[in-house]
Amino acid sequence: MSFKVLYVEDEPFLSHIVSDGLKNSGYIVQVVADGDLVMDAYFSLNPDICILDIMLPSKDGYTLAKELRKAQPDLPIIFLSAKLLPEDVVKGFKSGGNDYLKKPFSMDELLVRMEALLQRFGKDIIGLETENSKIYAFANCRLDTVLQKLTTSSGEHSLSFKECALLEMMILRKNDVLERQEALIKIWGDDNYYNTRSMDVFMTHLRKLLKDEPGIQIMNLRSIGYKLIC
Repeated sequence: MSFKVLYVEDEPFLSHIVSDGLKNSGYIVQVVADGDLVMDAYFSLNPDICILDIMLPSKDGYTLAKELRKAQPDLPIIFLSAKLLPEDVVKGFKSGGNDYLKKPFSMDELLVRMEALLQRFGKDIIGLETENSKIYAFANCRLDTVLQKLTTSSGEHSLSFKECALLEMMILRKNDVLERQEALIKIWGDDNYYNTRSMDVFMTHLRKLLKDEPGIQIMNLRSIGYKLIC
């Protein structure tokens, strides 16, 4: 499933970079550059999430967030802004925003925050696919299985092929049991002693990367397998 993004930004260069990044990550994007045009675009697109700049022609982002919130109380809204004062951030949340990302920002951070919001509002983004990659979001983390990158609150981490495959299997079985033998046969091709010890090493590394992430736990079910709770 491709989620629809209403992206409101009047800086042409930035809007081009961000919209391309969103499209490459599997989203359908409509860019609006003028505050007066936002509500018409909203009713036409019926977006799953909205990204708002604050300083805009005609209407500012605060006003637009209030109007969007009236039209759809459960619409996820992220503010992107160069306004850095604490009172600006507070005003953004009070006007109806769910998150506030300060410019400049990384595309990876924006994607992780979007995915976390979509999940919070009941959107299932597991298996969001693009022509080049499959991206999994779980809690506030993100796994790209083609780039073999795990993004957590502490940054981006490169994974080995087997680590990536193991984490993907756990995500697909999240809150359920992944049996050790199944993972060994599928990833290693054999459930012998040496492969079992190898998997234990990879699992230890994954636990280390995820240990400080709120809402995430990898349980070890002795002689049975693992359970990713998130």
